[in-house]
Amino acid sequence: MDETPSGLEELTHQAGRWLGAASGPERHTAAVVADRFEQIAWRDTLEQSAGLRELTDELLRRHAYATDLLTDVFLAAYQAGPRLRERALMAPSRLVNHQVIGSLMESPEFTELHRETAGDPYAAAMAVLAQAPALRRLLDRSREAQERVEQAHRAEQNAGQAAAAVGKALQQAADASDEEGTVPAPAANALRLAITAAESAEAAARKASRSAEQALGAAAPGVRAATRGAAARAARTVRDEAALMRAWGVGPGHLERLPFEQRARLAERLRTSRLAQWAELIGRFRQMADGERARKVENATGELIGVTLGDDLSRVIPSELANLGLPELRAVFAARYAAGELMLYDSQGEQSTGKGAVIACVDTSHSMYVEGPGGVTREAWAKGCALALLDQARHAGRDFVGILFAAADKLQVFRFPASEGADIARVLDFAETFLGGGTSYQRPLSAAVGLLEEEFDAAARSRGDIVMLTDDECGVTEEWMRGWNSARHRLGFRVFGVAVGAPPAAEAGSVLDALCDNLRCVEDLTDVHAAADLFRVI
Repeated sequence: MDETPSGLEELTHQAGRWLGAASGPERHTAAVVADRFEQIAWRDTLEQSAGLRELTDELLRRHAYATDLLTDVFLAAYQAGPRLRERALMAPSRLVNHQVIGSLMESPEFTELHRETAGDPYAAAMAVLAQAPALRRLLDRSREAQERVEQAHRAEQNAGQAAAAVGKALQQAADASDEEGTVPAPAANALRLAITAAESAEAAARKASRSAEQALGAAAPGVRAATRGAAARAARTVRDEAALMRAWGVGPGHLERLPFEQRARLAERLRTSRLAQWAELIGRFRQMADGERARKVENATGELIGVTLGDDLSRVIPSELANLGLPELRAVFAARYAAGELMLYDSQGEQSTGKGAVIACVDTSHSMYVEGPGGVTREAWAKGCALALLDQARHAGRDFVGILFAAADKLQVFRFPASEGADIARVLDFAETFLGGGTSYQRPLSAAVGLLEEEFDAAARSRGDIVMLTDDECGVTEEWMRGWNSARHRLGFRVFGVAVGAPPAAEAGSVLDALCDNLRCVEDLTDVHAAADLFRVI
């Protein structure tokens, strides 16, 4: 040990490189940069989602920093423009998290996922849960890399403490120096020992850091593949649920107003509904009905079939009306109008749209379980059509009533007034209810007439529409038929019949034929367009 006093200036020079090493830039535990409000969105979502809390607890048993990882996955999906924090600013213990989130956000699959989840905390939470299996595997496979990273973190902490010790020893040397700057040997030796220890700690930290980088590099290909697969799976999950909601007529605006758990319960019910497998069919019915509404011609009656000549100004085609905008052609327009030679939309078939309630009478007898082409049941086709009629009524500001019937002693009525929102739980009750048994026409049609009479007496509304969806043929009494015809004359309602997979029920001279103004048979139950014209006249 050197017993010679040393100069303070020389010792300060030797210790200089360690004086700023004890403190570095601020290190962060979050890989995704987030503001206070986005962090609140995560905490609120975690509090509301039992699934997220269970996943967090489970992963914490495998990975000490699982909460930070799940927070990052959520924020990456939720933020409109997620931004990955610079790697150099990350706490070393969170470098595995940073690698996972970086690989996730760089993948093209994440771009698809982000379109579905941005700004929607529920969808972002769904994305986290959908990626849970991949996250579990990633954490297991990254265990060695995490251990190396943590070793490097401890080595870095040791190096920082050793650097701090150099600064402390230098201060003690300065305190012990005399007026000429001479430091006594014990204080000088203590400082040199601190510098040696700092050098050793720094070397150990560099070695641990290289080891950690090698482990992270080795894990990188697997992480990239896993995050791509996880993002693709999450995107499918979120898209499928969104499509399921749309198929059942649940719009984004309605979903945004639902509390988290209520939305989760609704999604679960839709996935497990009796008609869940027919969601795509129900969605196609609704799309078809939307398209037919768009094809309607204002004040035109029946089905649009082409162009004809005449003088009905309510049906003039746009190109004829354009002539009125040209002064030199106005006289030509007037002459053609006087001669009845204007080009008009031509239509045929049904009378104009009704104003009273739309009533769908849906047969739920045992035979409606029968499958047609593509495995579609008669019930599924009829319920899909009825739900599209519900949409139709709401667009027209008309009441809708769903009447489920079977034998004479089995009937259930679901009312959806135009003045109230269609509660999705009530819609699902209507769609899922199946009575079973035989078939009776009189009971449901009498109930429908009673509802139209009630509407006429209360609001003076007439010209309702009854749609009969059945697969069976049954008789009615003469007395009942006289009352039926009298009610039709008094209330002015129309009756549309659809024989679902049952051609005999739609034959000329059948009871259904006698009851209906318009009757058709649907045999291909994968075809929603067989009922298309209904949505142009109802």
